[in-house]
Amino acid sequence: MNKIVLVTGASRGIGLEVAKLFSKEGYKVIGTSRGDFNLGDLIGDSSAMSVQLDLMSKESINDLFEVLKSKDILPSVLINNAGITKDQLFLRMKDKDWDEVIETNLNGLFRVTKAFIKPMVKNKFGRVINISSVAGLMGNSGQVNYSSSKSAMVGFSRSLAKELGSRNITSNVVAPGFIETDMTTFLNDDDKIEVSKNIPMKRFGTVEDVAKCIVFLASDNANYITGQIISVDGGLFMY
Repeated sequence: MNKIVLVTGASRGIGLEVAKLFSKEGYKVIGTSRGDFNLGDLIGDSSAMSVQLDLMSKESINDLFEVLKSKDILPSVLINNAGITKDQLFLRMKDKDWDEVIETNLNGLFRVTKAFIKPMVKNKFGRVINISSVAGLMGNSGQVNYSSSKSAMVGFSRSLAKELGSRNITSNVVAPGFIETDMTTFLNDDDKIEVSKNIPMKRFGTVEDVAKCIVFLASDNANYITGQIISVDGGLFMY
């Protein structure tokens, strides 16, 4: 196994913490973002590679694949973390709000995984970890588009697990709940207190809570875990 990981959406939040923890585990970390950023400076690892990537562009993804292939640093671990929100009540939701979220969160997932899965199949080793959301499991008002894209990740990941398990490739889903990131800054303190009442652990999670789970799923300790959804939500949603 080569210790190379590709993390999409690595410039902030969960993705940035994931990149940091993988770096501490001795991985060569390749991080992507829509905007310009320096991952090495952000995580204190000069060997980390930063890439601007447009998930809505097949060409952008294929270009990244060819660059990594030419450098002989194709990843054995893929973390599909990047995603966007365009929240609106369904009756007011514009076609553009739906299309952009599905195109980025779901079709982008397909494009990135399709591009990087073949070397894993060839090497008979790989880890695909897709970052969904508790919103994809239980729904959320104002997020029909986002919840749909995150729910679809489950079917995608489980189908992939069934197809590629015999090749020693695992495919799992991590579904964060309310996490202290930029995506929850719109909530004021009173809102957070009210939301926390529905969380058995009575607090929001941290990016480290989520990142530790992701790194575990990529480790040898998770060799026999595939096709699973692990909710990192403090008990907010239970099957």
